[in-house]
Amino acid sequence: MRLFRVCLQNRKIFQGKYSEKIWYKRERHTVRVRLAIRGVVKVKNRKRKGMKRKEIKRTQRFLPFILLLVLALTGCSGGAAAGESDGILETEKGKTISEVNNLLEKNSSSEEMAQSQTVLKEQTEEIPSATRDIFAMDTYMTLTGYGEKCEEALDEAVTEIERLDNLLSTGNAESEIAQLNQNGKGMISMDTQVMLEESIFLFESTEGAFDITIYPLMVEWGFTTEQYQVPKENALQQLLNNVDTSMLDYDAQTYMLTLGEGQGIDLGAIAKGYTSNRVMEIFEEYELVSGVVSLGGNVQCYSSKIDGSPWRCGVVNPLDPDNMNNYMGIVSVVDKAVITSGGYERYFEDETTGEKYHHILNPETGYPADSGLISVTIVSENGMLADGLSTSVFIMGLEKAEAYWQEYGDTFDMILMTEEQEIYITEGLEDCFTTQNFPLHVIEHK
Repeated sequence: MRLFRVCLQNRKIFQGKYSEKIWYKRERHTVRVRLAIRGVVKVKNRKRKGMKRKEIKRTQRFLPFILLLVLALTGCSGGAAAGESDGILETEKGKTISEVNNLLEKNSSSEEMAQSQTVLKEQTEEIPSATRDIFAMDTYMTLTGYGEKCEEALDEAVTEIERLDNLLSTGNAESEIAQLNQNGKGMISMDTQVMLEESIFLFESTEGAFDITIYPLMVEWGFTTEQYQVPKENALQQLLNNVDTSMLDYDAQTYMLTLGEGQGIDLGAIAKGYTSNRVMEIFEEYELVSGVVSLGGNVQCYSSKIDGSPWRCGVVNPLDPDNMNNYMGIVSVVDKAVITSGGYERYFEDETTGEKYHHILNPETGYPADSGLISVTIVSENGMLADGLSTSVFIMGLEKAEAYWQEYGDTFDMILMTEEQEIYITEGLEDCFTTQNFPLHVIEHK
């Protein structure tokens, strides 16, 4: 049996806090990718702790101004409120913007408050900003940055997005992933290695709910070509025999990845999250003070708004996804990704039966996931993790999702909506998530 460990810490891929803090450090879990020729060595999980729910009344903390969202996201998974950032600029009086905000709260003199507001306004108005709109990875994307080098940063970010699209697209016959699927094996790039490591971790920790080898099933359903069909049962069962990440064989010395017989992979479930992480790295490299990206609705925020306040991200209402004035709720974040998965994003309707089939397939059954959840939002500093977990948790369902969060919840929080139209949030979001229209429950750590 040949084992290996992918030690990305020792590879100088990216510099800065995102590569160190987010991707490669886990306070409670060291990710050890151990693949054998025919199997994955399972991660030994600690005994899952229990949990309890604390039901709270429907919140009344919704404020009108949080609907002033510059980035209105249509047909996408999450929403981001755009604005100015950040709490690190020096003001004329030597105070940071955060200190000015505190002064505003403490001052009882209206004259002093007016002066402080003027200082803050003048300081934030002087910060250059830029925006880019592009189409990549089969979706529309918007990038906004604030800082002296915002134009250069966004230009490099667009170039990086296009590079990753060309590398990872299963629809591009020349891409690394398409060539790998066609030939059954090939040397993989450093980007693919990073995503492979995260995919293995998610496959193991979710007990197979996340599986990148589901690609042939996606093809059979027609989600990759838009030639939709409901597959025959025998065809599904035959394909399911090959849906298993543990069948992959990777040689860390030669960077050669070999697929099992009849297998194909698709990194689409984490590709946009990986990409938004890379954009955050670029923003840091160019010393931007603030920024936000929406990659087809995968929202990731860099720092705070330039006035020092959190970004306010609207979560799409799965019952009315096309109405951008009717959010399920608003979550306020700093330096985090907000990524949502739901069956309303991509689906087709059977012309004979009228039944709807969405694109989030359960690797165990081969059919669209039917877990009792209709929307899953993951909030995390790591966009790649949030992207992968939004899919996984949607498949797992409420009870398994709660158990998973009890074990791994130091790296993410969740916003879940059930078929009964009730919302469950984890306790880390209790003070930063608001909703007006739905019953709200808080999941607490035990």
